[in-house]
Amino acid sequence: MEKKAKHVSLFDLQGQLRDFIIEDGYKIKGCYLVGAETEYRIKFSKEARASVGQVLHRGDWLQVWGEKTIKETGEEKLKAYKIRVLSSPAEDVALPSKLPQSPKKATGVTILVCQKSDCMKRGGKAICQALAQELSDRHLTDQVTVRMTGCMKHCKTGPNLVVMPAKTRYSRITAADIPALLDQHLPMPMPTSVVLP
Repeated sequence: MEKKAKHVSLFDLQGQLRDFIIEDGYKIKGCYLVGAETEYRIKFSKEARASVGQVLHRGDWLQVWGEKTIKETGEEKLKAYKIRVLSSPAEDVALPSKLPQSPKKATGVTILVCQKSDCMKRGGKAICQALAQELSDRHLTDQVTVRMTGCMKHCKTGPNLVVMPAKTRYSRITAADIPALLDQHLPMPMPTSVVLP
C-alpha cells in the first residue's frame, strides 16, 4: 500500500488564544488561535503540552512555532513545538469565550461543563447561558472558573457538570437548576451593613 504524499514546513504564528482543545474531559491537547485573518487549530507536541496547562489562559496573545503538514488531500495540520506568551488581557477585558474565565479565583471553585454532543442536545447550551448569566448577576465571574470539557462518560444522563474541588457531579440538570446549584456551592455573602428604619 502506498503512503499518501505530504509536504512539511515550519510555521511562526501570532494570535489570541480563544480556547483549548480538550480530550477525555481534562487533557489539553492543543488550542484555537485567532490570527489576523483566520482561526487556527493547533495541536501541541508532547514537549509543549507538558508546560502549557498552568501557563496559558484564554485571551492570552501568543507566538507559536511548529510544523505545518499538508497532506495530498489538501488537509492542513499544525503542530506546535514552542509557545511564548506575548501578553495577557487586562482583567476587565471580556474574553471571546462562551462563559466567564479567569486564571486566578478567590474561592477555588471550578465548574466543569460537558460540551460533547449528547449533553449539548439535551440542554447543555441553555445550561451554559444560565450559568454565565447567574454568575454575572451575582458578581462572581472573578471568583469562579468555568471550564468547558470533553465527554464526562455519562452521556445518557446529560447534560452533565461537575463542581470542583468537591467533585460533585450533576446529571440531567436544567437551566432552572443553576440558581439552586450556585446557592449550594457559593452562598451569597452577608451584607456588611444594614440600615434599619
